Amino acid sequence: MEKNRFFTESRKELEQYLLDRLLLMKLQGTGRLARLVAVLFSVLVMAILAALIILFLSIMAGYYFADLTGSLYKGFGLVAGFYVLALVVLVIVRRKYEKKIINLIIAIVLDNPKDDDRD
Repeated sequence: MEKNRFFTESRKELEQYLLDRLLLMKLQGTGRLARLVAVLFSVLVMAILAALIILFLSIMAGYYFADLTGSLYKGFGLVAGFYVLALVVLVIVRRKYEKKIINLIIAIVLDNPKDDDRD
């Protein structure tokens, strides 16, 4: 009778331990996912604002160069040429930045739980 009671209690404790462990893993995963979404959202908002700033600065530059050259086509063509050059440079060096972004996402997803106290 004592053996049955021991095994029954041990089984209940093991089941409770496994359920608690599963809950802990879910909570850790949810925390990491929430942190990743927050970082991505912040980056998206900053990218939209930066794009708007670049858009308006480009319009200003286009009109400025148009005034210097005396032609809207030449002024905005200079700005477009700058962006083509910038695109070529970004295509050449993109691998370096892709690796940094991948490493950042991996660091967020696989973050050590001991580091969560730094917030």
